[in-house]
Amino acid sequence: MNSQWWPLARLRLETPRLQLRVPSESDLDALASLAALGVHDPLVQPFFTPWTDVQPAERARATLQYQWALWGGWRPEHWSLELAVVRDGTVVGIQGMSATNFAVVREVSTGSWLGIEHHGQGIGSEMRAAILYLAFEGLGAREAVSAAFSDNAASLRVSRKLGYADDGISRTMSRGKPAVTQRLRLSRATWAANQTVPVTIHGLEECLAMFGIPEDERG
Repeated sequence: MNSQWWPLARLRLETPRLQLRVPSESDLDALASLAALGVHDPLVQPFFTPWTDVQPAERARATLQYQWALWGGWRPEHWSLELAVVRDGTVVGIQGMSATNFAVVREVSTGSWLGIEHHGQGIGSEMRAAILYLAFEGLGAREAVSAAFSDNAASLRVSRKLGYADDGISRTMSRGKPAVTQRLRLSRATWAANQTVPVTIHGLEECLAMFGIPEDERG
């Protein structure tokens, strides 16, 4: 991918154990393979869109198509950034962040998934910390929001560890049954008080226009 025309290709976030980057073609292949192998216990459904309730090959294709669609639909006023999470040279999952009218609202929403063999190692907390650093320190966000089903203890635990506060509930449906969604919100001040993971950002300045950052706030 020519980063002259798509500067996001050079964006990198680095933490003590992880690198987060816009997926290359080989990264996409690895992500599709991870999805095919499974990203959660099939007895539960932690995602609002049940994209994992299909056969492995279909999960793999859906992963590729979703990433391609995000690239094609990117606009400064409505974007969704999905970064491949890499540990010791191995792609282990995806960390996402999205926003609408970010230049005015200054709010982002996050979401993620990990290959099932990489659960329970603290990777989820570290990669969320990285994307929050990009949001608050790199882009000047005022707040970040997240959400999870009320029985998704792992996701809620990560959010609360990073300082998110409960922000009400929504009622929805999962696998044909009623479900409760817990909303969460994190302010810039609370993030700053809880930020402990060292994060380095590379290649952001040339991407700022793509995120809708006004010209007088760049550089």
